[in-house]
Amino acid sequence: MGVDYYKILKVSRTSGEEELKRSYKKLAMRWHPDKHPSGTQELAEAKFKQICEAYDVLSDPTKRQIYDLYGEDALKYDVSSPSAAGAATHRRDGGRREAKDIFDDFLNGFGNDGDYNEINHKIRKNNDNINGKGNSKRSGNNNNNNDNNNNNKTDSKKSKAAAIENKLGCTLEELYKGSKRKMVICRIVPDDSGEPSTVEEVLAIDIKPGWKRGTKITFPEKGNQEPGLLPGDLIFVIDEKQHATFKRDGNDLIVNKKISLVEALSGKTLNLTTLDGRNLTIEVSDVVKPGHEVLISGEGMPISKEPKTKGTLRIKFDVKFPSRLSADQKADIKRALTRSS
Repeated sequence: MGVDYYKILKVSRTSGEEELKRSYKKLAMRWHPDKHPSGTQELAEAKFKQICEAYDVLSDPTKRQIYDLYGEDALKYDVSSPSAAGAATHRRDGGRREAKDIFDDFLNGFGNDGDYNEINHKIRKNNDNINGKGNSKRSGNNNNNNDNNNNNKTDSKKSKAAAIENKLGCTLEELYKGSKRKMVICRIVPDDSGEPSTVEEVLAIDIKPGWKRGTKITFPEKGNQEPGLLPGDLIFVIDEKQHATFKRDGNDLIVNKKISLVEALSGKTLNLTTLDGRNLTIEVSDVVKPGHEVLISGEGMPISKEPKTKGTLRIKFDVKFPSRLSADQKADIKRALTRSS
């Protein structure tokens, strides 16, 4: 049968006049172009035209009977009997009515309906119809009208729904070694009837070694979709989780170590487990002074653009001083420091 007018109006084949009117009123109000912003008007106009055509056919007993018997194509011709269906050779006078005219006729039966009167006023004031702005169909400016429609289509193709950003929390280990994630996302897209529906999709994210907080991974057109617009982009923004041992500073890694005054003066062996699981032994033999750092080149974070190159591991020390010393301890320390100087 081609176009299913009953499905478009969301009614059954046994629906009566009142049910047709109620459904048409609801759908026409929802999809009228004057109720949609400029970026979504193209889709709204197409839907509105379909709805008006469906009502025009199903609300007319003769057209509805022809449609039920022979389908949509039979409405283009003078078909009044089964014998005429196969031999139809000439068009019905005037062809199909404009969606605007169908809607105007319907409006006239609703008196003081505020929403309908407001839309009807806009239609007459702007002298617009569903096929383009202005009365170009009646004034003969078809070329200009087609140009406007083509421009609108081009603009629509360039327009996207707003992008959606989500934080993607990553451990420091993941950002050091790299990681692969699979994310289940839910997004809203219009179904075949234009109603918003939720769909699920699995996206694979390849986290590269050395990525930093704020790095963005963009999945083009994997966000929500609005009528008349392309789907928006879905963007994941890397967020770095706090680590128990290491703190990141650009491409460097910082470790804070507490040592006693004795260790600061006599030396200390440190054992660290790196972010990729290696055991690192660090001998601290120099006297540790306030603000002292031990720098180990090549043990920092990978540099994302040069993954084989790494930053620096910086070990900072916090020297714990004793809260009290006995007289003998003070004397021993004084003698030891005096001899060393």
